[in-house]
Amino acid sequence: MKVNEYGSEHEKTVAMFQCAAEPGWVFIPSAEALAKDYHVFLFIADGHDELGTTFVSIEKYVDDAASYLKENGIRRLDLLYGVSMGGAAVIRFLATQDIIADKAIIDAGITPYPYPKPVCRLIALKDWATIMLGTKSYFFMKLAAPPERWTPKGEDPEEHYRKIFAFEKNHFSSRTIYNVFWSANNYSMPDPVPTVKTEIEYWYGEEEKKARKNNLAYTIKAFPQTVPKEFKGLAHAELVLMFPERFREEVVQFLEAVGPDPVHIAGRISPTKKEK
Repeated sequence: MKVNEYGSEHEKTVAMFQCAAEPGWVFIPSAEALAKDYHVFLFIADGHDELGTTFVSIEKYVDDAASYLKENGIRRLDLLYGVSMGGAAVIRFLATQDIIADKAIIDAGITPYPYPKPVCRLIALKDWATIMLGTKSYFFMKLAAPPERWTPKGEDPEEHYRKIFAFEKNHFSSRTIYNVFWSANNYSMPDPVPTVKTEIEYWYGEEEKKARKNNLAYTIKAFPQTVPKEFKGLAHAELVLMFPERFREEVVQFLEAVGPDPVHIAGRISPTKKEK
């Protein structure tokens, strides 16, 4: 696991866990935006860097991150943040680690399937095949994620996509992709889940509301204090990937708030509108 640190001059600490099947560096703009106010630890998962590593499991991702924090004297976090697979890491972290987190944002976090293991294997194979196709076909990658929507502000779409495609083709192994989708949907959780006092928000984009229904229900059952927050007009992981300044504003609003907010919907950005 690779760890990038930003804003070490700040007292408040934020741990960030990335999503699957994206290069770790695509999260740097949002980490750097947060570093204006906080000491940020960006945990780049094995298999998502240039070091030739292979992703093993959510359990290992979480354990490695917790070990790094402890080795660096961090026994309490102001915020845990994770998106998609990273949201799964936050859920597992809260349930298994003795590092206290005052607040947590589970952004479209994935939760364990309730299905029989043979069914889970078939789903993992389908997900593996789909992503492997995307890492081998530039046309399919652009078809699945249109550049006009998924190119960060200020970057050339063709250059951005060529860079991502080259990374995925050269650094995402078949084993990493399979392990990611198997583990993110089948990681272990203690039963019962320990009670934590962490203030939690579960974020999701309006366009993925149906897809996240079961994940949200699982999270609320595990952590009843969880407050849902819907982002109008946004898709899966779009806020953190495309709008780093807006992302920072939303994190600061939650982190600096006193007491939990009621269930709410956040608007202001349309699916294709870029930050100004």
